[in-house]
Amino acid sequence: MDIKRTVLWVVLTVSMLLLWDNWQRFNGKPSMFTPTHATQSKDLASAKAAVAPTSTTVTSTPGTASGDTPAVKSERITITTDVLKADIDTIGGELKRLELLQHKDAHDSAHNIVLFDDSAKRVYLAQTGLLGGAFPNHKSGFVAKPGPRTLDGSNEVQLVLESEQNGVKLTKTFTFRKGDYVIDVKHSVTNNTGAPITPSLYLQLAHDGTKPEGGSIFSGPSEFYAPAVYTDADKFQKLDFEKIHKAEAEKNGKSNDSHATKADNGWVAVIQHFFVSAFIPQEKVQREIYTKQVDTNLYAVGSILPLGTIAPGATATMDAKLYSGPQNTSSLEKIAPGLELVKDYGFLAIIAKPLFWLMEHIHALLGNWGWTIVLFTIVIKLALFPLSAAGYRSMAKMKVVTPKMTAIRERFKGDPQKMNQAMMELYKTEKINPLGGCFPILIQMPVFLALYWVLQASVEMRGAPWMGWIHDLTAPDPLYILPVVYAVSMFIQTKLNPAPADPVQAKMMMFMPLAFSVMFFFFPSGLVLYWVVNNVLSIAQQWVINNKLIPQAPAAA
Repeated sequence: MDIKRTVLWVVLTVSMLLLWDNWQRFNGKPSMFTPTHATQSKDLASAKAAVAPTSTTVTSTPGTASGDTPAVKSERITITTDVLKADIDTIGGELKRLELLQHKDAHDSAHNIVLFDDSAKRVYLAQTGLLGGAFPNHKSGFVAKPGPRTLDGSNEVQLVLESEQNGVKLTKTFTFRKGDYVIDVKHSVTNNTGAPITPSLYLQLAHDGTKPEGGSIFSGPSEFYAPAVYTDADKFQKLDFEKIHKAEAEKNGKSNDSHATKADNGWVAVIQHFFVSAFIPQEKVQREIYTKQVDTNLYAVGSILPLGTIAPGATATMDAKLYSGPQNTSSLEKIAPGLELVKDYGFLAIIAKPLFWLMEHIHALLGNWGWTIVLFTIVIKLALFPLSAAGYRSMAKMKVVTPKMTAIRERFKGDPQKMNQAMMELYKTEKINPLGGCFPILIQMPVFLALYWVLQASVEMRGAPWMGWIHDLTAPDPLYILPVVYAVSMFIQTKLNPAPADPVQAKMMMFMPLAFSVMFFFFPSGLVLYWVVNNVLSIAQQWVINNKLIPQAPAAA
């Protein structure tokens, strides 16, 4: 029993520590676990200056300048489909803003979420261009060909941009399709000089390194950003802007090589909570993969693809895809191998993935994620019944022999060794596992934690309602009804358990429902719903075991 008391104290202490940390962050104070870096925000202005359009730049490596190009007026061209709205600048052909029309901002439901952005708060750009000479790049001036800028009843719309520099012409063709977050990006290079050229094409995502504010250790981060790389050989590699900065400093400006650097497959991406942007070059084309710090508080992840030798008068073409949208598992799996891995289930991915697969199939039948969680909880409860029933039987038997345990404590209260021996003998005689009462909770914890990560990672449930006051299962209960119901169910469940002989432990058991219900104020409502349904089923199961399967305690002698 001392072990059980120690476990309860540890759980309570950690819970209170996490609750205090969440309260600090909720009130705008730094977390004791993940302190913010205030100096990063000061560097955002200089980062924007590093990528601001200019009339002169040709790169030998992405992000550095040399050479001259005619001045071209900056113009933002807006392409609108049924699912996204994209702003592309004629300077460099940069994708400077991307608004998802079917996904609301988590902090302002009156506005849609914006991925690519070039504002005072965020620098997030998709850039492409040529290397290997004084060729057009993401700072060169482009001319837009006339054409439609919306679908207008068709299934696709294209934007064609052209730039010629020193006799080398680069044509970028962006193709947007109805209902699709994939943008086809075609690059055609025409050699109008009198000598062969050997250019390379780069595709890169540039992002500032400022950490977003907000979120909590319970409900998860409201936003985060991280570069990522995938190849068939090295698989998915999630990176970090700070580590790129440190590696850059240690290597004196050379590209960071803590990830795959050469392949003929794969993609590069910037991932964030629920969403991802990824450049996916065509398969079976040799490429160099790089991450680097472009400027103060500005980073890039990209691929460099050689176009081979282009003879005078000839044209070389390279296709690529740019996906920028929600981390929808079924869609990502079809776009590129391994792209679904950006959906981060944490260290319990081996459990979370099959759980989400089961939930997807249940949702296909019910059409509501809240009721999906309810039915999912019932299915899990039935699957774990043989294990949990054994624990409840042990708890029920413990309740029966509580008078005998109290008598032993009174008899040997001055001799702990003899008291423990007598207790062990009683457990053996009555066939009771003293830790059996912990089994129902322990076997639920992996499922509970895996479901937490499913709710944190699944954009399918973002903004998904259940009923009445629950409008988003990934957000906390706005009226705190579910946490209160959870506290009541925990109190009832505690009453059905045998009262601990130790008065301190008994008080702790009565306090635990209140402590956890307060913590659940900050948890996703879908997770609290799971635990409420689980508790109701546990109460029914425990009552049946107590009253039907276990004989009642005999009258005290």
